[in-house]
Amino acid sequence: MPSNLSHISVALVGNPNSGKSTLFNSMTGLHQKTGNYAGVTVDKHYGSYKHKNQEFKVTDLPGTYSLYPKSLDEEVACRALLSVDEKIDVVVIVADASNLKRHLLLATQLIDLKMPCVLALNMIDEAAKNNTVIYYEELEKLIDIPVIPINSRSKEGIQELKEAITRAKISDTVFYNFEKQKQLFPEIDSYQTLIQLALDTKKEQPHAIKEFELNDNLHRFSKINYMVAKCIKQPEKLNKNLTQKLDTFFTHKIFGFAFFFLVLFVIFQFIFYVAEYPMTWIEEGFFFFLNTVAVSLPKGQLSDLLVNGVLAGISGIVVFVPQISLLFFFIAILEDTGYMARASFILDKVMRKFGLNGKSVIPMISSVACAVPSIMSTRTITNWKDRMITILVTPLISCSARLPVYTLLISMMFAKDKSIGILNYQGLVLMGMYLLGFGAALLAALILKHVLKTTEKSYFIMELPVYRKPQWQTVAMLVFDKVKVFLFDAGKIILAISIVLWFLTSHAPGDAFEKLESNAVATNLQEADLNAQKLEASYAGILGKKMEPVIKPLGFDWKIGIALITSFAAREVFVGTMATIYSSGDSENTETLREKLIAEKNFETQLPAYSSAVCWSLMIFYVFAMQCMSTLATTYRETKHWKWPAIQLVFMTGLAYLSSLLVYNILN
Repeated sequence: MPSNLSHISVALVGNPNSGKSTLFNSMTGLHQKTGNYAGVTVDKHYGSYKHKNQEFKVTDLPGTYSLYPKSLDEEVACRALLSVDEKIDVVVIVADASNLKRHLLLATQLIDLKMPCVLALNMIDEAAKNNTVIYYEELEKLIDIPVIPINSRSKEGIQELKEAITRAKISDTVFYNFEKQKQLFPEIDSYQTLIQLALDTKKEQPHAIKEFELNDNLHRFSKINYMVAKCIKQPEKLNKNLTQKLDTFFTHKIFGFAFFFLVLFVIFQFIFYVAEYPMTWIEEGFFFFLNTVAVSLPKGQLSDLLVNGVLAGISGIVVFVPQISLLFFFIAILEDTGYMARASFILDKVMRKFGLNGKSVIPMISSVACAVPSIMSTRTITNWKDRMITILVTPLISCSARLPVYTLLISMMFAKDKSIGILNYQGLVLMGMYLLGFGAALLAALILKHVLKTTEKSYFIMELPVYRKPQWQTVAMLVFDKVKVFLFDAGKIILAISIVLWFLTSHAPGDAFEKLESNAVATNLQEADLNAQKLEASYAGILGKKMEPVIKPLGFDWKIGIALITSFAAREVFVGTMATIYSSGDSENTETLREKLIAEKNFETQLPAYSSAVCWSLMIFYVFAMQCMSTLATTYRETKHWKWPAIQLVFMTGLAYLSSLLVYNILN
């Protein structure tokens, strides 16, 4: 181990569900950052820790089963190990101690790369529960690298692992089939150069690479079987553990589905029941703050910008933080306990009927949070057709950015105390919106199944991790990180758009405002009516009026039209835009947005502008519409062609328009 390095680079490598991410969190704590690998959009998690006055930089590589990649995530991990630009000093091989045989395949491959390695045997508690005995010293002799038993969740063995990293060594043991290598690739002089060749020429030499991989794996498993027989002692008959007992229920063909929908039901009921109280406090707090600022500041352009531009837009987003937090809280628990993998497993058969497989479930469920990382996560899907269908339909799943829109409209239609027994109306409708999006995604996938053609065969392989208690620190960190991204990333967009909107709603061509003010004095017009006329005469009003004929059949007026345009930057901007529009020119009127919309009257009929028909129409529009530039950009990056995001945009916009038109005309 080089001692003169200012920073020692450590890579965590292992199979999916080996506990790499938990180990990464245990080693680095809060000293973490997220970026992207060069040239790709796969997340790169890296952090640091200090040990014996030495700083260690740790990178959590994407999970991989082998150095012969079958998916883009696996390829990224392999290329990172071979990268010259980001040289790795030590490789920590993370393996599941309770299922060591399968994990040793990747371990032997990494050892053959002739890089300093340490084998971290994780989940030793699970191995102990199965009465599995591992002779660590004997295993260490056979593979010729340090072997450290750890429990990444309880942090048992972490300090020993950090110490072992300082004495990591290149193993003298060779596992690859040297003779077969020379037969197929005479010019290759090491396993490392062979893997590099396999990555660079797998399309040009697919048969040769596959033949070597097959022979290589068979050769390795013959040695692995010897190591397992020598180093691992298991009871002849394994007792049925808790995970197996629970899986008889959670993966049942009937009860599994029932429990899955029960989980969804509980989540959405909680989002409205529990979040209602902090949302009310935030809403009242902003009401008091805005009122204080409006009264304290002298009337003028600056105070109007601050109250009706900046603060009005921000308040429309901050109020939904409790619901966003709860959503990510439940998602984190489902992932950390191991249930999310079961959801993929039980839904695999359903997915296949629609041209997808079980690996599509995780991106689709993850879309409840955000479509952007979900589309990126499709890289684990090896079949091109399955991956393309998943990318194209994933944005139909309602994401967290739609949640503020749903919440606002649902709260306008249903009182918070309206329920059927213990079933809250608001929660049921919200769940219905998510199920509608999921159903639309499946229907679209079924259509695309017959449109897209490929000769590739689809398969589904997934390891079901053991059930574990959630790590509350990990859950809290995830929720904090996601809410921070939601607030600051969306907040930047909202702030910029709010300022632009304030200008557009507060200014008009020529002397239009002066004429309206003179007419108001002459006719003794009320201030509220004057503000309404000003808004209509403003630049924003002119823009909205131009598109109003297109959206009027949906029940939308020109004010909603403005919000539809701005929310293309991010769906949650809709609420901020409406807050800005309905605050324009009236800095002392700080009623909540919901109250203002409920009180709004249709200019022609004098009936409520936001009737149930309009609210349902608008909500259905947002279920299906592609109102997100980031999603389109991500689709382009993942497909490398503008054709696919264009298809997404046209299809989803058309579906949203027709669905909204149908709903409005039925209910109106």
